Amino acid sequence: MISASNISLQFGKRVLFDEVNISFTQGNCYGIIGANGAGKSTFLKILTGEVDQTGGSVIVEPGKRISFLKQDHFEFDTCTVLDTVLMGHKELWKVKEAKDSIYAKPDFDEADGIKAAELEEKYAEMDGWNSESDAASLLSGLGIPEKDHYKLLEELPGTSKVRILLAQALFGNPDILILDEPTNDLDIRTVAWLEDFLLDFKNTVIVVSHDRHFLDTVCTNIADIDFSKIKVYTGNYSFWYESSQLALRQRSNQNKKAEEKKKELSEFIARFSANASKSKQATSRRKLLDKINIDEIQPSSRKYPAIILKQGREAGDQILHVQDLSKKGTDGMLFQGFDLNVMRGDKIAFLANDSTAITSLFDILAGEQKADSGTFTFGETITPAYLPNENHEFFDTDLNLLDWLRQYSTEKDEVFIRGFLGKMLFSGEEIFKSARVLSGGEKVRCMTSKLMLAEANLLILDEPTNHLDLESIQAMNNALKDYKGTVLFTSHDHAFVSTVANKIIELTPNGHIEKMMSFDDYLSNEKIQEQREALLAGTTV
Repeated sequence: MISASNISLQFGKRVLFDEVNISFTQGNCYGIIGANGAGKSTFLKILTGEVDQTGGSVIVEPGKRISFLKQDHFEFDTCTVLDTVLMGHKELWKVKEAKDSIYAKPDFDEADGIKAAELEEKYAEMDGWNSESDAASLLSGLGIPEKDHYKLLEELPGTSKVRILLAQALFGNPDILILDEPTNDLDIRTVAWLEDFLLDFKNTVIVVSHDRHFLDTVCTNIADIDFSKIKVYTGNYSFWYESSQLALRQRSNQNKKAEEKKKELSEFIARFSANASKSKQATSRRKLLDKINIDEIQPSSRKYPAIILKQGREAGDQILHVQDLSKKGTDGMLFQGFDLNVMRGDKIAFLANDSTAITSLFDILAGEQKADSGTFTFGETITPAYLPNENHEFFDTDLNLLDWLRQYSTEKDEVFIRGFLGKMLFSGEEIFKSARVLSGGEKVRCMTSKLMLAEANLLILDEPTNHLDLESIQAMNNALKDYKGTVLFTSHDHAFVSTVANKIIELTPNGHIEKMMSFDDYLSNEKIQEQREALLAGTTV
């Protein structure tokens, strides 16, 4: 349906792509993965014609329509929400504008009538009469209420614009759907809606995302950018990750016989296939792992940070006691009457419709905000450490990375500090880079180095995976699973929450829900969802 033939792209001496050949076929969903800077978003722009390649060509099957999730949140500011979505189908919108223009003429004549009739016929063929209701349904599914459908985009917040532009990309059943980070700024329930939509989508999907659960749920294939090439694997992200790790271990074990390696790979594929057959993804696509060639599985060149979270001292039985805590935000109550008794070893995931509520709670516990009422007390043995979502103030300095991290360490030796920076993949001359010029991902990696230095026995983490690449997210995920201390955290990463948390707390303006259960069980429990809806509505069940 769409293919890239001998695609090359070079910036000066840097070769991003070197004669890449890849085809994307109907009915499959391809997850594009690669290290930061590998060119994931650039490749999507090559496919859509927004970036010109140095060599090669992109071939689209004649008559097929491409839809691309736009990242310019201001392009449609003067348009209504509903019209913005309808514009996603350019041909349909062009016909609609043409016929509306004719009907608006004060001197409507016979020729106009004939032209209008032709346009009406074309409009009907494209299912135009259902277009507004289809667009409204998409918007509602993505959490845009009906009262906002006729507002201008400039009247809505950035998070709503993200959802509207996503609805625009999804609208009109495009033949080729290209999505660059579609889950950004979506809450977990809206991401689940998008997953279901894509599982039912019959055409071609090409997506870049850092959300592993999303990639696992929707992808039939992984397209891995590595060594300036793109190699396609059958299966989802977890299969690619686990098989590449297995291949890396096998390559390092030179003494193992070829027959033993092949048997190990075959058993791995059989086990993974059995697990996948139970998933929602496999039920819908029925294609996962159907054409595996075990000889094609290769080790990745990726570098994974070494996140090692240790406790300087073991915590006693008293961790944290919160009583009757309340906080009001600019638009009303964030939470009230909040009670909590944290037990040793708890790993608590916090949810809220308004993420400000969780950030405010964490800021209060970290001493950076004051509660409107209520109290909280840490146990005497507790050493807390806070990883905030907003970290700009930490990097408002001209210190280099070595001196930046040194200020948070009692041990000032350069070799010691270099070790912690090295664990987060800062090496060589990089450690003399100014803290002020770091990217978002580099800042989070520095903050993670600081977190490791603290050797805390209670971690408070506000969106710890934000700005991180898949490799760093995986490393953070594994580190928290292995961590022996207590964790309070929030994250929009479904896989992260479901593999780390043993307790779920959801904050609402009218009370909270606290359940000792897995995240997936929490989301699927109908009684809990009824309780949640009642709290959000300010009623009781």
